[in-house]
Amino acid sequence: MAEKFYVASCVFTEEYPALSKKICDYMREKSVPIIRCCVDKYKVAEFEERMPENYRDEWRAIKHFEKYPAGSVMISLCHNCAAIFEERHPEIMRESLWEYILADKSFKYPDLGGEAITIQDCWRQKENFAEQEAVREILRRMNVEIVEMPENRAQTKFCGYSLYQPQPPRNPKLAPKRFLHGAGGLFREHTPEQKKSLMEEHCAQITTKKVIAYCHYCIRGLKLGGKTAFHLAELLFKGDGRN
Repeated sequence: MAEKFYVASCVFTEEYPALSKKICDYMREKSVPIIRCCVDKYKVAEFEERMPENYRDEWRAIKHFEKYPAGSVMISLCHNCAAIFEERHPEIMRESLWEYILADKSFKYPDLGGEAITIQDCWRQKENFAEQEAVREILRRMNVEIVEMPENRAQTKFCGYSLYQPQPPRNPKLAPKRFLHGAGGLFREHTPEQKKSLMEEHCAQITTKKVIAYCHYCIRGLKLGGKTAFHLAELLFKGDGRN
């Protein structure tokens, strides 16, 4: 069986440190090794200092990066990490956190009571059919009535307001297929007012009270647009004794 490892994501962990810890604890329970970042030596000290003090030492104890042998499987919840590994390390297989959880027969899903909730797909992994299917099956197991966006799956053009500002210079260098050649017209500077207007325009299409996304950039945009938005991981790891 191929060795699997989990990339915790510096950016996701900075934004959701307590949630990231719960996911890392889950991976440790499954004996899955963890690394912090998709790029060796990328802003190591800077991200350490950004972590809350009560998680900083534990974050530092996680290996920043490790090169795994060909055929290994990288588990990710960050679409940036997945895109970079796809182009920079084609010898490594990729699996989303949602696919991994779906294959875990012991995972206990919360029951959301049949509530109708919109699912927001992400431009950064818009062709990742396996991830999209896993997300929807997880929502069904959580007893959610799934409401689709008009532009979903491979048709989605959404990744919050991250597409309306310059991207980190490393991204088009490390993953040019996605972030350079596939990003025509995107990542251009917009004013805060323009970003808010674009997010409100997008959110006006959402007919349900709540929306679920599986990208931290998408969540930022949905909240700026005025929606009650939840990262899928927030719902999956809120209960089950992991509080």
